[in-house]
Amino acid sequence: MQSPGKSLKEALLCAQSEDRLTVGVYESAKIMTDDPDSVSFCVLAMDEEFECDIALQIHFTLIQSFCFDNDISIVRVSDMQRLAEIVGDKAEQLEDAHCVLITNPAEGSWEDPALEKLHLFCEESRRLNDWVPEISLPER
Repeated sequence: MQSPGKSLKEALLCAQSEDRLTVGVYESAKIMTDDPDSVSFCVLAMDEEFECDIALQIHFTLIQSFCFDNDISIVRVSDMQRLAEIVGDKAEQLEDAHCVLITNPAEGSWEDPALEKLHLFCEESRRLNDWVPEISLPER
């Protein structure tokens, strides 16, 4: 199996090409509140800012709890800048790439194999009591 980081990058790029990405803490919270069944995967990005930002830590705790309650796979990445490079196409997205959601593909469309590998990775991590595993994104 390829590395989880490579699978995550592929899943993000596939979702982006199909307009199934939501970037930003507040935008993600809105989607989760309005239509939690549409959310397939959640990525939380931590950086130096995270350590000092109590509000962001509280948002992350709430997002994690929501994901656990709704059976949404969730991972952490430590390089928010790299995540923003992969998913960001607008300046404001680069600033708030702390949370990225991948929504489910449209009915009848093909499942994303990279996303399936990530779900299996998360499932295996949960069996090992690693509830929010950390993934390293590959370099360019």
